[in-house]
Amino acid sequence: MRRRDFIKLVGGSIAWPSAARAQQGERTRTIGVLLPIARDDPDYQPWITAFRETLRELGWVEGRNARFDIRWATSNPAEIRKQASELAALAPDVILAPGTSTVGPLMEATHTVPIVFPIIADPVAGGFVDSLAQPGGNATGFMLFEYSISGKWLELLKQIAPTITRVAVLRDASTASGTGQFAAIQSVAPSLKIDVVPVNMREAADLERSIATFARSPNGGLIVAGSGLAILHRDLVIALAARHKLPAIYYERFYVAAGGLISYGSDRIELYRLAAGYVDRILRGEKPADLPVQAPTKYELVLNLKTAKALGLTVPPTLLATATEIIY
Repeated sequence: MRRRDFIKLVGGSIAWPSAARAQQGERTRTIGVLLPIARDDPDYQPWITAFRETLRELGWVEGRNARFDIRWATSNPAEIRKQASELAALAPDVILAPGTSTVGPLMEATHTVPIVFPIIADPVAGGFVDSLAQPGGNATGFMLFEYSISGKWLELLKQIAPTITRVAVLRDASTASGTGQFAAIQSVAPSLKIDVVPVNMREAADLERSIATFARSPNGGLIVAGSGLAILHRDLVIALAARHKLPAIYYERFYVAAGGLISYGSDRIELYRLAAGYVDRILRGEKPADLPVQAPTKYELVLNLKTAKALGLTVPPTLLATATEIIY
């Protein structure tokens, strides 16, 4: 998306020069951020940087008319709930929160503070919004992907590993998105002559046993569906895929950067920039109830050629030509 198109997207008033808008004499606005990760996590740094830079471009300058309260809550559910309660009690003007693990506790803590999610799997099934077009409450934002993308994962895995006939789908069955992603994968499996089986992600030991059992039969592959548990166990999943020589596709780039084979998913930097546009609109008086939840329009295909070589795979030229990023 070109920058001038982005500026048009996020609101009519943002064509004003930043300096002029900053002179409106408004009070300093507090922007809360709740993150389900440790402070030193390298993946979140560029996303948060993109969010803050976009707000600056839209006229919200830290120390002048904006203040950020960023909470790195780690992936521990109890700590996330604690930080969500504390942040909501401070009543910031708006809170940025990615994913179900943070949005859920925040919406339990407040029904009035506006919440913008840069990513979430299924906000309707999760009970966070009434509908995509009319959220109706105090939360809105952007979806991580549409379920149809899940079927694309199976197609891409078959392209890079054409001998596979069996695929285990690692999912969180306790969430609606886990069920929805598997259903989309299952719907395209017959046309590719692949049997798909769900593997419900729980504790690390259970995951190890399930993948080891699956890998005893030949021609297998893995799909790692999006979930908080997939992030929690990401290093283990990558290691298990390598140990059992299973070609695996992931929903997010950071798996491939850490040694995974291939990923196809939304451009998170773009989503955090778009979320900044919604934060801007809320700070200028619009209500989250009236801002529609949007699906991403920009996706990334990332390949790790070193991992492909270790698995004895030859990446098709069509995938190489369409890849957003190739890791050597």
